[in-house]
Amino acid sequence: MPKKLDRKNLRLCIDNYKAERLYIRLVGSMGGTVKVNESLEGKTLGFKKDKSGLFLLVDSNEVFHFPLKRYDKGFSVAYERIEPTDDGIGRMIMLSTGEDPYDAKLPEPRRSFLRNVLDEHLIEIFFKGRIHLKFHSWWQEPHWKYWTAVKPPS
Repeated sequence: MPKKLDRKNLRLCIDNYKAERLYIRLVGSMGGTVKVNESLEGKTLGFKKDKSGLFLLVDSNEVFHFPLKRYDKGFSVAYERIEPTDDGIGRMIMLSTGEDPYDAKLPEPRRSFLRNVLDEHLIEIFFKGRIHLKFHSWWQEPHWKYWTAVKPPS
């Protein structure tokens, strides 16, 4: 997603989709230096941004502050899709570059992940179901597209 629309996309997702988990860890720690790993069940996720950076809030309490000194790219969205298998367990589907996230042959996403790297920290916000997207523009034609989040269909 375009970096210049990060605040708009983050607000739209938080306001219109059910956030399930907030996860923040130091980049390169392979999951070892986890700063936040909080279930959002029954809680409200929020944020505020000012000159000192981005503050993530859970039930109006600050849980993490990003000073935004190192902030290179916009948020991205990934989907958790499970394809049924004969053993009944299923397998995760990973799409390659340029795939249509709305391909009718794909199973509907169980969860969506809004993620970014800010100030050497990976942030992931897990949402129930699909975060709906619409095409925004080309980053590198013909395979890399920018998308923006949209409200779920009524």
